[in-house]
Amino acid sequence: MASKSSDGRIDLPGFFDDLVRCETRLYNALNDRLRERHGLVTSQFESLRFLRDRPGSRVADLAAEFAIGIGATSKGVDRLEKQAWVVRRTNPSDRRSSLLELTDDGLQLLEAAEATFTETLTELTAATLDGPSGAVVVQVLSELRSVLERDQIGLPTG
Repeated sequence: MASKSSDGRIDLPGFFDDLVRCETRLYNALNDRLRERHGLVTSQFESLRFLRDRPGSRVADLAAEFAIGIGATSKGVDRLEKQAWVVRRTNPSDRRSSLLELTDDGLQLLEAAEATFTETLTELTAATLDGPSGAVVVQVLSELRSVLERDQIGLPTG
């Protein structure tokens, strides 16, 4: 667990460990609940939500948002297509790329899964985030993410 040293400095390795372990445990718990109730996993849920909120996105847009490689993203979209949750449409301004669109089934699934996602995330975090430091934690993580994204840190190389 992260803490401050006797000279007041933050234990950065401990902070990193806490951050990564929290993310992993939350992601896995959401994965289990979404799979159990809706037959999809967290990465699929996130992709469907992104595509609903940003119509006309391409595979490259998904990859950039989630800081993952184009190849892995394309394979993930292939799986969404196979489930008939997403379709690829020819991009009229660049016929070499496709625009991604949710199907009616994909939108219905997302709406149902969104309730489960919110309920589960609330169940797992409310006791901690509803406390006095919750808003501060949310703000600090948002600021850290903004800086990392602004400076394009942690993007895949392939």
